[in-house]
Amino acid sequence: MDMDIEPSEVGYRISDIKFFCTLSSVICFLAFFTGCDDAYTESPLQERVETLTIQQKQLESQLAQSNAENEQLTKQMHTLAGLPDEIKGENLYRLQNIEIGKYTGFFDKDKDGKKESLIVYIEPIDEQGDVIKATADVEVELWDLSKTDGSALLAKWPAVKPDQLKNLWFASMLKVNYRLTFDITDKVKSFDEPLTVKVTFTDYLSGKVFKKQKVINP
Repeated sequence: MDMDIEPSEVGYRISDIKFFCTLSSVICFLAFFTGCDDAYTESPLQERVETLTIQQKQLESQLAQSNAENEQLTKQMHTLAGLPDEIKGENLYRLQNIEIGKYTGFFDKDKDGKKESLIVYIEPIDEQGDVIKATADVEVELWDLSKTDGSALLAKWPAVKPDQLKNLWFASMLKVNYRLTFDITDKVKSFDEPLTVKVTFTDYLSGKVFKKQKVINP
């Protein structure tokens, strides 16, 4: 039995085939695109994991160092606790005074005719009159005491901590002291008037605070 196919039916079938092919292509394209996207996002994720791993190792190293320092401090405390009473406290550390060295002043470090540096020499002195390498926080200020309009304080620098101070111990043929250097490029406009250096020296062992000042003449 022959079947008559209307032209319209053929058109419908061709349209269905085209639609099916188009749909298949879209699905394949989406699948390919999704796969590519996963490939691109995998690399930043891997980098992030590696970064976190490195940070974790760094934190573990810092923790181990802190534990070692705490253990050392604990041993020192036990040692001090076992010392006889006559050598504890202030008798263990004999800092009695500080002096600002006579060579404290302003200097032209690059020989261009302009003074850019303030060098402060500090001498911690024990009860025997000897200069000792005391552990301390040191604060330095620079004043122009001739000014009365609230602008007398020319500069105040962050405190020099013990771990920094120990590297500033300076020994010459005639003197031993701490030598601290500060930049004054934008802080001092004129050297025509006497300026005053003020030093606050906080001794770490005894807890005493020593204050000194010195006038630097033009």
